[in-house]
Amino acid sequence: MAKRIAIVEDDADQRSNYVDAITKKGYEVTAYSSRPQALAGFEQELPDLAILDIILGDEVDAGFEICRELLARAPSLPVIFLTERIAEIDKISGLRLGAWDYLPKPISLDYLAERISSLLRINEARTQSGADGTPNSSSAKLVGDLSIDQEALLVSWKGMPINLSGTEFRMLAKLVRVPGHAVSYDTLMNATMQSLVTNNTINTHMRNIRKKFESIDPQFDCIKSEYGFGYRWSNK
Repeated sequence: MAKRIAIVEDDADQRSNYVDAITKKGYEVTAYSSRPQALAGFEQELPDLAILDIILGDEVDAGFEICRELLARAPSLPVIFLTERIAEIDKISGLRLGAWDYLPKPISLDYLAERISSLLRINEARTQSGADGTPNSSSAKLVGDLSIDQEALLVSWKGMPINLSGTEFRMLAKLVRVPGHAVSYDTLMNATMQSLVTNNTINTHMRNIRKKFESIDPQFDCIKSEYGFGYRWSNK
């Protein structure tokens, strides 16, 4: 069964181009031009992945509002922001909301299709790994109370699953590769697989990762900041 992709874009030409390109890759695509239209559609059926512009008509933050609504219903749903708003504060806002990717316009349609495919593979691997969302012990790496499975892209802490985005997972994997060793901002930037990444963007990702661990363990304190350099994972 074809994966369902939702596109929310108010520019008719761009919307048509995205729909054509993604449909040709074998996906089922539904497009919306406004926030009310999109939310009405999501009431009927949720997509497997959503692509959101931020400014929709007169609503300058409509995409952010849609993202909140979607992730409240389906916290693990992959969301991509595709927008002309490339200011760092906007990227940080999108990442804090839980978006998996933040892409600037204009964009290569082939690249967009590849990002969709990549994020869907990550989500499918998580879904197929097990009903409880915890890593498979046969392929998971244990780092103290952390279990990380790079085949299934799953993480658990003290036996409890941690729902990380694809970007957050890659950054954590870099961090715990050699516990106790500092990992530079440049290395973490490469792990995001995104363009226009700054130190502040990395800091935002790390805050989000910490919060997810702290939500199940208020005493969590394994991610240490190395001022001016990056971060390290410490089990002490």
